[in-house]
Amino acid sequence: MKKIVLSFALLGLLVGCGNNENKKTTQNSSSEKPKTEQKEEITYDKVDGVAVDMDNKGVGPVDSVEFADEIDQDLAEKGNEVYDVNCLACHKTDKKFIGPAPKGIFERRSPEWVMNMILNPERMVKEDPIAKQLLKEYNGSPMANQGLTEDEARAILEYFRTL
Repeated sequence: MKKIVLSFALLGLLVGCGNNENKKTTQNSSSEKPKTEQKEEITYDKVDGVAVDMDNKGVGPVDSVEFADEIDQDLAEKGNEVYDVNCLACHKTDKKFIGPAPKGIFERRSPEWVMNMILNPERMVKEDPIAKQLLKEYNGSPMANQGLTEDEARAILEYFRTL
């Protein structure tokens, strides 16, 4: 049960992690500091208080996801079942809870990012700037790794397309 709750928290972090923001990179150009002290800082534009970055694919095994024009209803149904068992404790489909809501996630995140967050939440929180931001936003509650397969994660993505 604890694993399920943690998993939902992490998935919520992943899905709701989306804070409509467009990724911008800025660099400190102060001539007073040596180059070695300059830090690259990533900021995000704010839209409705949600970070948005459609170019970020995250960190993990997934580097490409293709959606068909039409939703695969059988796959979406399977994804709904997997979501209900593994994610529902921490993620409400249309509102923030322990983790972010998945509704509209593909307006905030790339499908690859979402799958990598589902499959690889520990590494995402360590290495991905949006996942780090979401961890802070959700009071340090990391998404739990549910040990899902790529097929199960892809089914969840298809379900998210129906929301």
